[in-house]
Amino acid sequence: MIQRGLTRRELVRRYGAAAAGVALLGPRALSSVASAQEATPVALPEIPAIPAALKGSGNVVVASWGGAVLDAQLKAYIEPFQEMTGITVTVADGPDPSKVKAMVDTGNVEWDVVQLGRGDVLALDGYWEEMDYSLFDTANLDAALMRPDSFAMVLFAEILAYRTDAFPNAPEGWKDFWDVEAFPGSRTMPAAAQLPFLEGAVIADGVPMDEVYPIDIDRAFASFDRIKPHVVKWWEAGAQPAQMLTDNEVPLAVAFNGRITPVKEAGAPVDIQWNEGLLAEDDWAIVKGAPNRENALKFCAFCTLPAPQARFSMLIPYGFVNSKAAELIPADQLARLPTAPELRPKLFLRDEQWWAENRESVIERWNEWILE
Repeated sequence: MIQRGLTRRELVRRYGAAAAGVALLGPRALSSVASAQEATPVALPEIPAIPAALKGSGNVVVASWGGAVLDAQLKAYIEPFQEMTGITVTVADGPDPSKVKAMVDTGNVEWDVVQLGRGDVLALDGYWEEMDYSLFDTANLDAALMRPDSFAMVLFAEILAYRTDAFPNAPEGWKDFWDVEAFPGSRTMPAAAQLPFLEGAVIADGVPMDEVYPIDIDRAFASFDRIKPHVVKWWEAGAQPAQMLTDNEVPLAVAFNGRITPVKEAGAPVDIQWNEGLLAEDDWAIVKGAPNRENALKFCAFCTLPAPQARFSMLIPYGFVNSKAAELIPADQLARLPTAPELRPKLFLRDEQWWAENRESVIERWNEWILE
């Protein structure tokens, strides 16, 4: 398990990157250990005996983005997977889609499993192995998350975050976020790097949450016109809105739930309005021509069992994809997750296929609009 103070040589020895010829953990991972884990050790649920079909030998190379997410993945997935299956995990850093493309195009595939957003997977159609769900706990997985080319590994939410000391009543959704008279003050919203929040724009204009897609792009930008004068920053990094709320630079923000929860728990006067939140996902995808395809499938299947899912969501406030995980998570920790049974109906899932088909034109229009 990665702790502060380990040298790169120790990390390489522990996870076998030198033998595999891949880079192990970038600077983000080396410098980051989840703050919640440092403050209070989390009593994680034990993982019961696993299906015999998941056991094996050899190696699997998993490309992760590192940081606090990797810290959670190590404790929830990677370390128990190695112990219980007999398969060694090598962690590679930075699953850039361009690297995947180059590996497949040249026939020099070094990675087996990569963590990518669903949109990135769709953008590389034909570069993935077909998922085999015969090893998965499919009875407790949402069929909408089981695609032929990838499987959702985690769900996170883009939500309305606000300062609790700014308003007598909490904003209830995107219509209130757009209402600068009832909820005065500056706003911060995502820029094109995180996808313009068209969904919130049309909901604020009266479109029901379950009728957002296909998005009326003209209507969304007309809605943006109304809020634009009140947005002091179009953020590009997820840490920015959390910091701006904490520093009282803005009373309202569009933010990722995993960024707001830690500052709230640290005592900042901020909270989350889950109503009309947007669920997005990161997926596990297996690279076309992966040298350890069978072990990659076993790794993905293991990660989606109830106990590993619960462990991950307890270590970092992102949602689980196995519904049985909810039974293993203490109530106070479950309440902070976007996939908690009482919260999930308040949110909607991003239509990644729509974005794959419209992203280029939306970004082009955004780049023109933001300069007007």
